[in-house]
Amino acid sequence: MSLTACTVLSFLFLLLPSCASQDKLVVGKPLSPGDVIVSSDGTFALGFFNSSSSTPAKLYLGIWYYGIPKLTVVWIANRDTPIISATGRSSSSAPTLALTNTSNLVLSDADGGGVWSTNVNAGAVAVGSSQQPGAAGTAATLTNTGNLEIRSPNGTMLCQSFDHPTDTFLPGMKVRASRGDRFVSWKTLWRSGAWTGYRVATEYVASISTVVSFAVVDDAYMSFSVSLGAPRMRYVMSYSGELVLRSWNRTTLEWDDIDVWPPYDCSRYGYCGPFGYCDNTGAAAPACRCLDGFEPTSAEEWGNGRFSQGCRRKEALRCGDGDGDGFLALPAMKAPDRFVVVGNRSLDECAAECSRNCSCVAYAYAKRSSSANGDLTRCLVWVGELVDTEKKNSNVVGTEILYLRLAGLEKKGRRMGKTTRNILLVLASVLLTCILLIWIFKCKGNKQKLGKHKMLVLGDLSAPEGFVQGSTEGYKFPVVSFRDIIAATDNFHESYMIGQGGFGKVYKAKLDGQEVAIKRLSRDSEQGIAEFRNEVVLIAKVQHRNLVKFLACCIEGDEKLLIFEYMPNKSLDALLFSTTRKTQLDWPTRFKIIKGVAKGLLYLHQDSRLKIIHRDLKASNVLLDEEMRPKITDFGIARMFSDNQQNANTKRVAGTYGYMAPEYASRGIFSDKSDVYSFGVLVLEIFFLSKRF
Repeated sequence: MSLTACTVLSFLFLLLPSCASQDKLVVGKPLSPGDVIVSSDGTFALGFFNSSSSTPAKLYLGIWYYGIPKLTVVWIANRDTPIISATGRSSSSAPTLALTNTSNLVLSDADGGGVWSTNVNAGAVAVGSSQQPGAAGTAATLTNTGNLEIRSPNGTMLCQSFDHPTDTFLPGMKVRASRGDRFVSWKTLWRSGAWTGYRVATEYVASISTVVSFAVVDDAYMSFSVSLGAPRMRYVMSYSGELVLRSWNRTTLEWDDIDVWPPYDCSRYGYCGPFGYCDNTGAAAPACRCLDGFEPTSAEEWGNGRFSQGCRRKEALRCGDGDGDGFLALPAMKAPDRFVVVGNRSLDECAAECSRNCSCVAYAYAKRSSSANGDLTRCLVWVGELVDTEKKNSNVVGTEILYLRLAGLEKKGRRMGKTTRNILLVLASVLLTCILLIWIFKCKGNKQKLGKHKMLVLGDLSAPEGFVQGSTEGYKFPVVSFRDIIAATDNFHESYMIGQGGFGKVYKAKLDGQEVAIKRLSRDSEQGIAEFRNEVVLIAKVQHRNLVKFLACCIEGDEKLLIFEYMPNKSLDALLFSTTRKTQLDWPTRFKIIKGVAKGLLYLHQDSRLKIIHRDLKASNVLLDEEMRPKITDFGIARMFSDNQQNANTKRVAGTYGYMAPEYASRGIFSDKSDVYSFGVLVLEIFFLSKRF
């Protein structure tokens, strides 16, 4: 493989002699092309570099990783104003970086013209200090963290490159939201949400051997660090608009991508256009939608997947007339861009701030636990278009309640005539009567929850492996017709599908007004009729808050379907192995999941009427409800033991390698200890593959 121009240049930098090989730049000793300043541990270098093989060459002043065979720049002083290197000049005519008597760094071109400089003044020195900028001993030092610092002789910090980040976030760098710090690629394609005022201190496991700790401390700053002995790591805002965590691979001598954000198109900056938002709440891929009260500006372009024109109001605002406007609360939103921060406002005062300004289209409010300036409030207001927002699940931290201004809401909620009140009174009476009738019928027969579906007696199914003959007789549960399932899923349309496995597909639907998950076994499924019968009988007999609730089944011809309660947070593996959703797994949630699975296993092994061995406990067979409560599912290969039975042996080893106990995988011997082994593997996955801990 041929070396790139940047790689060749980096080798040249390592081979060229340096006239300033120390880690400091002092007054009277400028830095020229070919000279480098190296941090004391040899990790970083400061100097001039050429980012391409263009002619004439464009020189930049920057900081890069020193001692690796790939030029990797982490900070650039003159990114927007490169120095054009002219040919035919004498060696005495060259760009320079100098520390002046005013303690400022000044970058000059070959003609002595100013290109870039710092802005240090006398006020930067601590009050009462006898040392002034420019005094003997002032120096610019390149630290081992990659920070270029200008300090006075008494150690006062006058200026540092970490306060002016470009596209790279380094360990130890403190980024302050209050100062407006941001990482900018050559073009802005993605941004994080506005600071919501919560305090976070979490960690992210990049690999088993390397821990990246990411902390946000109130509204003061955010930073991250790496574990001792870890390879070089950095966050980079890439040209494509992705914030990428990269790690230096000492074997391949390349940067490996560890984590990438955002993982989907519609969260890119402004992708959904004005008053559009990225809907990231469903099972399907995130998609652009219009805010409530808005519609696509061009329905044709939206239909063709182009959203740049965004959305327009369905009804114009009425600010100033008698009808008035109101504010609709939109929960779990990423704050739009281009907001104005209004300090020292309560929630009511923030609302009034937006309400009295006819140009204000939305506001958001957050109460903070602490603040650097003592103001615990945070009021955001928007004037003009709302750009770059996103709707997330309600349990995702860092989201807003966005109050959106819409026409006529105040009138609709404020006034009602006498006729309207009379109509409401009549409707209320009818409603109370209906509720009473529903309650009577519900008490009369609660088993009819899934409507007029017939009941199937377990005795109609032959007993599965491990059951005592006759133990299943007399137990009833609902059976849903295949025609009803076809209607509920629009003939199993893909938009209803929420999962897929070796058994077939899972669909989300509504049956008699209840949200359910329908597991449809494919004709060539790994789960045959015996496993299907086994699962029906087992899950119909067990009831526990940490086991998925079975509602009904369908057996018509070749069709075999199971109907369960719907789990809105899906399976545990969908969080553990997702670069976006794993952020929902803080430590209390992980611990709750571990305890819940343990309680479910304890019930199967000890507290149910007969001991049940699951045999396939893994992350994909643990579902999560709306409260992130875990529920064990998939009893297709489970076995039931008698009271005095300790273990069993099978010639047909079924389950998932990696979760299997050694004696089961090699000899087919299984018991409750086999499930405990699988549980241990699952705990390790929850611990090491979840959110930063």
